[in-house]
Amino acid sequence: METLDKLQLLGEGAKYDICASTSSCAVKARNAAIGRSLPSGVCHSFTPDGRCISLFKVLLTNYCERDCAYCPNRAGRDVPRTRFAAEELAALFMEFYRRNYVEGLFLSSGIWHSPAATMQDIIKVAELLRQRYRFGGYIHLKILPGAADAEIAAAMRLANRVSLNIETPTQAHLVRLSRSKNFTGEILTGLRRISSHLGQRRDVSHTTQFIVGAAQESDQDILTSTASLYQQYRVKRAYFSAFQPVPGTPLAGLPPAPLLRENRLYQSDFLLRRYGFTVGELIFDSSGNLDLELDPKLAYALHHPELFPVDVNRVPYQTLLRVPGIGPQSAARIVQIRRTMRFTDPCELKNVGVVLKRALSFITIDGRFFGNRRLLARPERHSYRQLSLWGDDLDRLFAAAASDN
Repeated sequence: METLDKLQLLGEGAKYDICASTSSCAVKARNAAIGRSLPSGVCHSFTPDGRCISLFKVLLTNYCERDCAYCPNRAGRDVPRTRFAAEELAALFMEFYRRNYVEGLFLSSGIWHSPAATMQDIIKVAELLRQRYRFGGYIHLKILPGAADAEIAAAMRLANRVSLNIETPTQAHLVRLSRSKNFTGEILTGLRRISSHLGQRRDVSHTTQFIVGAAQESDQDILTSTASLYQQYRVKRAYFSAFQPVPGTPLAGLPPAPLLRENRLYQSDFLLRRYGFTVGELIFDSSGNLDLELDPKLAYALHHPELFPVDVNRVPYQTLLRVPGIGPQSAARIVQIRRTMRFTDPCELKNVGVVLKRALSFITIDGRFFGNRRLLARPERHSYRQLSLWGDDLDRLFAAAASDN
């Protein structure tokens, strides 16, 4: 098979791995000559400083010995198969880089023969880029389930980021998707090994990914696992991929997971990582799922009318973060500004980044309430769906709150 034919097949196969935020770390090659910071396989991502960069996102091979029920490359499925040689893929990447198609590499793979053999080829690609081509840009390498400690260490010496996909919250969920993967022995052990190497390497980070809706897991299951990964395994970030059925796989008849469910998980994940929330503070229904009609922070505020409204001139930073419409940056600005002055008007909060139509009903400003008292006074506040009694457009309700009083 010609190289470009391989690229079309293996670039398409890599789309199921998410790399929405690369958060690249320090340059790995000391004497890098090039690479310091569209065809198939090119995707866009963002660095921490806000730059949008192009990544060469590709599989080393779509041959795979595993039986993941959701995966288009699962063993036994009748699809075209191919693989890149390490030298071939490294040369192809550099050609794309010289043409300014891409700025970094995201390399994943099916398991060809064994995790060890495939990991060695993945590592070889990175070695060629770092040593032969003196590439100093961003490299993200997938760690395969079952990879040995030495292979993980070698990958982390070469990559800016590594990732091992956990896929499901628990072993009980994983067995519904795969009989050939070992949740504790392969996945959690791999995450633990990556975490142990982070103590010696501060120039690399690691992430993981969940498949949402394929294993009958609840949002609470996923987010409980996510919080544990952050605390125990030093995972930088978890990604969530809404299940989409693939023809010719055992789960082809399963309905796709709503993309809005994926979005609610990301919003909740931000509350865990950046707002100081715990899983216990998130609002789930009786089946353990998030409300698709309300964002998780608004659901929290509506569920706790006893906590609101709060005085923006008095409450601490962490309390401000609980207010809908106030984020980390606007909360920090409020704390800084009120050291020298008091807020007296909603427009002053708007100028520091507060989304007034969401915040007004949960705050007071210099002793005055500008919001809609019905939001906090209704005795049925735990029944969020009763908001529909006031109309379906919540944004319109919040925007009209000031005139309602």
